[in-house]
Amino acid sequence: MSESKLNLKKKRIRSFFLTYEESSESKEDIQDELINVGLKYIQMRLPIEKISPDFELKIKEKVEHNILRAKIREAKLEDLENVKNIYNRAWLTSNEPYSPITVDALKDIYNYQDTVILIARVYGNDAGFIILDREGLKKEYGIICGLGVEIRYQRKGLGTILGLEAWNFFKEKGVTELRCEVYEKNSASQFFINSMGFEEFGVKVYKRNDFTLEEELE
Repeated sequence: MSESKLNLKKKRIRSFFLTYEESSESKEDIQDELINVGLKYIQMRLPIEKISPDFELKIKEKVEHNILRAKIREAKLEDLENVKNIYNRAWLTSNEPYSPITVDALKDIYNYQDTVILIARVYGNDAGFIILDREGLKKEYGIICGLGVEIRYQRKGLGTILGLEAWNFFKEKGVTELRCEVYEKNSASQFFINSMGFEEFGVKVYKRNDFTLEEELE
């Protein structure tokens, strides 16, 4: 994939997850921040060598004892309607800049090379999803692009379950490092990411044009 197409791919996924940030700010406050100074995103990474057998076992035991007993599968085209519904139900009541996602927008993400969507099914219903990607000259970086969980299943360990499945997926691909980014004022997500062993390695500031799609992939 060319650099321009890769940047557009990142922009599409970033614009999708801009609405996922949880904070006490109003929609207007965030929009003003985005326009005037930009939004700061903390860059997080977890080198594979830091995932010790003991730490991996601890996470696996935590998942195995989770009462949700979620089943994870890789999304297919026919699952995108459910992904859309999870997204819209999860964030409709938030006070963040929100706009409903469409199946067509999800298809754009689904069709990107190296991008995979995993879905968690709980008690017969799709309840959460995680979007994964790989970057680097040798696809050595496993990227967690975003994660969404329906409100009634939030803070019940479903994010951890999806996180472990992401690790299992990337491990099979031979990545050397896991990466993600989080809005600096999203303390809940930062706490969760830190609990998974990730460490900060930088900060990026995104302006409005980093979230606005002005071109299409060929």
